[in-house]
Amino acid sequence: MSANAKKRVGILGATGTVGQRVIHLLRNHPYFEVAALAASDRSEGKRFVEACNWKLPYEMPEAVKDIKVQAIKPPLDCDVVISSLPSDIALEVEGAFAAAGYPVISNSSSYRMHEDVPLVVPEINPDHLDLIAVQKKNRGYDKGYIVTNPNCTTIGLVLALAPLQQVFGLEAVMMTSMQAISGAGYPGVASMDIIDNVMPHIGGEEEKVEEEPQKIMGKLGAGKIEIAPFKVSAQCNRVPVQDGHLESVRVKLSKSATIEEVAAALSAFTGLPQELKLPTAPARPVIVRTEKDRPQPRLDRDAEGGMATVVGRISKDTIFDFKFTLISHNTVRGAAGAALLNAELLVAKGLL
Repeated sequence: MSANAKKRVGILGATGTVGQRVIHLLRNHPYFEVAALAASDRSEGKRFVEACNWKLPYEMPEAVKDIKVQAIKPPLDCDVVISSLPSDIALEVEGAFAAAGYPVISNSSSYRMHEDVPLVVPEINPDHLDLIAVQKKNRGYDKGYIVTNPNCTTIGLVLALAPLQQVFGLEAVMMTSMQAISGAGYPGVASMDIIDNVMPHIGGEEEKVEEEPQKIMGKLGAGKIEIAPFKVSAQCNRVPVQDGHLESVRVKLSKSATIEEVAAALSAFTGLPQELKLPTAPARPVIVRTEKDRPQPRLDRDAEGGMATVVGRISKDTIFDFKFTLISHNTVRGAAGAALLNAELLVAKGLL
């Protein structure tokens, strides 16, 4: 795609931490350029540099500093919308944009489990984008539609589960997470609650992780997803780590396997984004580490630019078949990067 044919992106929730990540990832992007920024009433009408409390360890791109922040409602002067809105307002706002003719790529949970809305991890289920046609018909949309990416904890998990499902079959999964504070947004968890502590509850998180994988890894049938039959049990904890969700996972497989076969299946996993060489796609979606003390958030969350799931400590389990530990960057692969990769896939498939 030539520079003068770049798609113009509007970002909803642009001042938030995920919105900032989207802006950072879009700098010098071959397909897209930031054209419009929208945020809450308190930011509306201000220059972005005045409205945004920039929290990333990179300079704010010059190209966005003087963009005037608009209200989170159509119209926006853009070709596609990437939304990082809180779920309590995303349902109404994202629906309004889709109805107004905008393709909406959503990082929020509001539409993920709707039957006619694709919940997409491009390496795993790019064919689920065929639901867009069903959605348009069901909802009376013309050019607009909604595509979602999963919860930040789910996405790291399913990238490790998908190759195991493909090669051996999956029957059951148990996952315990140790989740970074950036997953709560800014200012997030109060410092006096999280320092020297672990918070053993994250509202709604366990429910999302227990239901989203079956939709992502299900099969597209006659206009709807046939949910994958395996069960997931999840316990989610907030820990005093800045970025990177660590997950301890146990799996029961349908076929017997060795540790070496499990590691080989994970390492060999690729999908359509790698075949198409999409700009944000990691060359290796799943990286297997063999050191006894890896993966770790500080050492492994930025693998493949933060777009890979890093798996280690693969071993036999005394109750299930195997156990392992994974790390995934929650605001890159788990949020902004996931939405951007979905946008790139939509371009590649001629849907954007």
